[in-house]
Amino acid sequence: MRFIDTHAHLYSSPIKQNIEGIMKSAMDNGIDTIIMPAIDSTTLEAMLEVEASYPKNCMAMMGLHPCSVKENVKEELAIIEAQLQKRKFIAIGEIGLDYYWDKTFTTQQMEAFEIQMQWALDYKLPIAIHTRNAMGETIEAVKPFAKKGLRGIFHCFSGSEESAEQIISMGFHLGLGGVLTYKNAGVAEAIKDIPMEWLVLETDAPYLSPVPYRGKTNEPSYMIQVAMKLAEIKNLPLHEIAAITTSNAEKLFGLGNP
Repeated sequence: MRFIDTHAHLYSSPIKQNIEGIMKSAMDNGIDTIIMPAIDSTTLEAMLEVEASYPKNCMAMMGLHPCSVKENVKEELAIIEAQLQKRKFIAIGEIGLDYYWDKTFTTQQMEAFEIQMQWALDYKLPIAIHTRNAMGETIEAVKPFAKKGLRGIFHCFSGSEESAEQIISMGFHLGLGGVLTYKNAGVAEAIKDIPMEWLVLETDAPYLSPVPYRGKTNEPSYMIQVAMKLAEIKNLPLHEIAAITTSNAEKLFGLGNP
């Protein structure tokens, strides 16, 4: 069995300081490909260092996280645009809308989101979407770009069955992580009837560790717990969950055999 972790911040300090052990543990558990979302210019160097250290296993995205949209948004976007012109990335992300922590820059968040979605179309790349307290607004923002062929993942999906249906109707995947294992989160119920072809696995390491590791620093090897929970929900053997979610991720990100 092999798996793809479609969303892990391997360059964050709690992971990077033990990267060798964490990568070995991931490989031992069949997780041989890990896709890293970008945050902003302050973490860019660290992310590219990890990618350079594990070129066969770790792949970087490029993008500006909505929580990093501040007064200097134009400068941050200019850095991203320069990087996209300089080399190829696996995707644009993580991008989106976050109305949970701070609503000071909601207008700028939307502008940055739309600019980056257009770049994804221009460069023929998928996107990884972060949305928090803004599911409806995010779906509405994506719709016109999805009609033009944009594809991607609503990362760390924690919405309702209705929002899940809306997302897949646009041709987007749901990224399932540790929240799937939380008893009262409602994600298991929301994705119960969603076809497997729209589901991919992730960790969002070092955040949102699945049960039984909740409260600890998350890492890619813990994604097995998410896969096991999905197998239980879908009443499928674990090897089928591995095969289907890995194939979904490979198709979306243009990995493996065409």
